[in-house]
Amino acid sequence: MRIGIMGLGRIGSFHAETLSTLDTVDSLVVTDPVAAAAATAAERFGAHAADSPEAVLAAGVDGVVIAAATDAHPELIVAAVRAGVPVFCEKPVARTIEESLDVLRAVEGGGVEVQIGYNRRFDPGYVAARAAVVSGELGPLHTVRSTTLDPEPPPAAYVAVSGGIFRDCAVHDFDTVRWITGHEVTEVYATGANRGAEYIAAAGDVDTASALLTLDDGTLAVVSNTRHNPRGYDARLELHGMTDSVAAGLEDRLPLRSVEPGAVFPGGTPHHFFMDRFAAAYRAELTAFTEVAAGLRPSPCTVADAVEAGWIAEACTLSLREHRPVTMEEVRKA
Repeated sequence: MRIGIMGLGRIGSFHAETLSTLDTVDSLVVTDPVAAAAATAAERFGAHAADSPEAVLAAGVDGVVIAAATDAHPELIVAAVRAGVPVFCEKPVARTIEESLDVLRAVEGGGVEVQIGYNRRFDPGYVAARAAVVSGELGPLHTVRSTTLDPEPPPAAYVAVSGGIFRDCAVHDFDTVRWITGHEVTEVYATGANRGAEYIAAAGDVDTASALLTLDDGTLAVVSNTRHNPRGYDARLELHGMTDSVAAGLEDRLPLRSVEPGAVFPGGTPHHFFMDRFAAAYRAELTAFTEVAAGLRPSPCTVADAVEAGWIAEACTLSLREHRPVTMEEVRKA
């Protein structure tokens, strides 16, 4: 299998390294706006360096991985679909919900699979948690808690174009809640605060946020996020049902210190980076994409799925701004 990669920054280079180790991938074709980055990746991974996305699509690739800047996502996704090439694209689909809807309309019914990179769908713990829901062993759910705590804030330049903590960070939790429970969000109430990093407040964003989501079956989901968790990168999920409760991420490298007398858990080196925490998930995610590109399975996370998570982010952003509950119906009609 021959896979193209568009964008060779931090995550693109990481994906190139992962793909180069998969048995099903024979060769890579890479491109980046910075020619030196493509040349470096070509030398490092034995890939062919192309001078443009168009050249990648013309190189006989079986699938393409898009890890370019967010602004480029819509154009690259649509170009690949029109060329008949299956797509894996890092989230988000686009910078705005309006642009995401344009992409959805452009790719629907095209017969070409598009997979959006929500890697928690492939983390072993999260997969097991979903299996517990699907099997019914938890009984009806009543409470879900999803957490994403970053060890430190992203750079000011990133914050300025991120769209805010709900669109950039919490959207992973929103996708997780939908995927794990199999239910849709009907109403949100969100709040936030600024506890440091003055440039985040200057950009009109918050560095710490919480959202209460009401699902269509009455389940309540609590989503917690912060840019300030110096002990490490903390991504966890709790599911509480009428019969049993389970957790994903409750393992020895959890970046949390117990103050219970004699407690030794967790005792491992805390996760410090999302690529560290979800290394296995990233590999499983790209392995799944090779199966999608080979026509062996449908996309496990479609553009439509990503748009739904985006709508929840829009509702939470509005709720934060106006200090009130917001229904999903309200933001969809706006």
